[in-house]
Amino acid sequence: MVAPTGSSDMSAIATLHTLSAIPITAKAFQPFGQLILPQPDNVAFNLQDAQLQLSDGIPRFYIMALHQRGRRFHTITRHSGCTQCLGSLEGKTWFLGVAPPSPAPQPKIEDIQVFSIPGNCFVKLEVGTWHAGPYFDADTVNFYNLELSDTNVVDHTTCDLLETYNTEIKITS
Repeated sequence: MVAPTGSSDMSAIATLHTLSAIPITAKAFQPFGQLILPQPDNVAFNLQDAQLQLSDGIPRFYIMALHQRGRRFHTITRHSGCTQCLGSLEGKTWFLGVAPPSPAPQPKIEDIQVFSIPGNCFVKLEVGTWHAGPYFDADTVNFYNLELSDTNVVDHTTCDLLETYNTEIKITS
């Protein structure tokens, strides 16, 4: 149990919901997007390649340097105008909380899953997929990120799980 962030009323105790990270597979991740694995260079474009939707703006491909993320979260975000690709550099394993796209203004808490993602692949989040992370144990991990240049300004809906469900999520292996 943890006290909600920013709460001055210590009698309001949030529920700490523990989720075990699922090793990612293409089938398990399909409701949220695609798992993209290495393939030979001479293979023609196919359904194993990231199926991107980036036509509503200028694509932005960059490296994010993230620090001390840990394994807890209480916010989850979605982008309704584009897909997003994430992957770690240097082969480091990481965690991503996800819930499927829906027209609802927030995800259902029971729909949230956490995946363990190795550093030899990346994920493409489907348009509207709720996501929290990347999370990891190391002090710093670099991630490549492909989205639109203004995604985090004009297409960024966040649900605070503490405010909506009085819940924080802890990721276990």
